[in-house]
Amino acid sequence: MTEQMVDERAAGDPSGRPDRRGLLVGLLAVLLAVLLAGHRVVPNVHGLGSLVDSVTPLLGLGVPPLALAALLRRSRRALLAVLLPAVVWAALFGGAWLPPAAGTGPSSIRVASQNLRSGNPDPAATVDALAGAGADLIGLQEVDDGDRVDVALGQRYPHRAAVSTVALWSRWPIRDSVGVDTGLGWDRALRAVVAAPQGDLVVYVVHLGSARAGHTVTRDETLAALAAKVRDDHASRLVVLGDLNTATTDRVFAPLTRLLNDAQADAGQGFGFTWPAELPVTRPDHVLYRGLTPTAAGVLHTPDSDHRAVTASFRW
Repeated sequence: MTEQMVDERAAGDPSGRPDRRGLLVGLLAVLLAVLLAGHRVVPNVHGLGSLVDSVTPLLGLGVPPLALAALLRRSRRALLAVLLPAVVWAALFGGAWLPPAAGTGPSSIRVASQNLRSGNPDPAATVDALAGAGADLIGLQEVDDGDRVDVALGQRYPHRAAVSTVALWSRWPIRDSVGVDTGLGWDRALRAVVAAPQGDLVVYVVHLGSARAGHTVTRDETLAALAAKVRDDHASRLVVLGDLNTATTDRVFAPLTRLLNDAQADAGQGFGFTWPAELPVTRPDHVLYRGLTPTAAGVLHTPDSDHRAVTASFRW
């Protein structure tokens, strides 16, 4: 028996069969890497593609248990295979955890957006937390008790625009506001022109259609309608605040990301998940912008809402 044959037998079991320890772990690792890299090619049938897109950042959670399984199986090949999804995930999302290059310098304006939650038992406490964070503009969705919110914010934010269940409170005068049709059959978005000290700023406050498992058509149509409105809006400085009911990793978000930048991606750190509030696993709430320079972005855990709030600061 040659030395090479002895080595091959040593690599397997005593009977000389190939070593299959960790084979399943290695296959799962490769499949995970393929899903991470190719999530956009998953057919978007009944919203499946959108769902996979939205949870893709969470797929990295599969790497540690696969690595542990490879170690328990004492399989070097499986452990090497687990490196593949780890590298793919880091290439796709690792940059979100690096210090933001844009998050420097003084700010001219700070904005916040919050889905209050319909039936919120104490909306005043929720919005008081937003005001305490120093926001100049507060966009709200699911406002079904505007009077209590107005009492809480009125002295600090004397200017308000509202349409159905969305509203904007501002420290500065609101020059004009109109409802925005996103195809729901009723306006659940508004466009306002805020007379900020540095000049006019167009602000959209938006609550897009809901998405449910197997049914994303309404959400997709409202997102496309919003993108069309923004595309036709020639304002040089523009901000979109709202619950868009999808994550920026979702393929249907592309029409908006071609028109606007994401404050969290440019000036925040981490994924900025907002829902559900107690243990957020996705980010349906957004601050999108153009014509401004972001200096900071983050998430605020407010009381009595099922969403966390999103915040962003900009300079002119």
